[in-house]
Amino acid sequence: MIIDGDLQDPPELVEEFYKLLIQGFDVIYAIRKNRKESFLKKLAYLAYYRLQKKISSFNIPIDSGDFSMLSRRVVDNINNMPEQSRYLRGMRAWVGFKQIGFEYDRDERQAGNTKYSWSKLFELAFNGFFNFSDFPVKIITRLGFFTVFFSLIYFGYNIYRRVYYNDVPQGFTATILAIILFSGVQLISLGLIGEYVLRIYNQVRNRPLFVIDKIIQDGKEIGE
Repeated sequence: MIIDGDLQDPPELVEEFYKLLIQGFDVIYAIRKNRKESFLKKLAYLAYYRLQKKISSFNIPIDSGDFSMLSRRVVDNINNMPEQSRYLRGMRAWVGFKQIGFEYDRDERQAGNTKYSWSKLFELAFNGFFNFSDFPVKIITRLGFFTVFFSLIYFGYNIYRRVYYNDVPQGFTATILAIILFSGVQLISLGLIGEYVLRIYNQVRNRPLFVIDKIIQDGKEIGE
């Protein structure tokens, strides 16, 4: 069972989670229906979870935090992932198995101050983005191709203006074209380098290539 110590996540739900666990679910994760937080934090959480779902390479449930109950084999598989910047809710979803969400209302903090400052929240968000998505790298490459395409359109437009209207300033067009074109080429180059770095990152992270659900021998299940 994973639960924060500030009692915003109700310990009373442990019994409900356990009922689902003995029904065969390996992961029971809590989904926050309502948050008693400031408007700014609510807005930030709302935007983050939906952006994360949009760009992640697999499905990470929306509005689900670390509050969850995990079976032993899920815990073992997570422990076998040796990466350093650990984003638990993403790792929990990545290992798979049978998972279910449980909706609840999150209470206000009863006492003390949160230890999660805005900087730590941003660090957690970046772990979620970069550990489970290749979108930040690919958007650089796409932006580079778009910039090159735009520069060619701009070049064609100025040739047209030059031929038919002869009102294009001397030297200005070539300078702007060169700046836009080579900016696009640089972005494409960075994107290509990023693709290689991404592959190195995935290799050194050393996640398992697959996760075993059941072992069946001679038609009989012999283990998990």
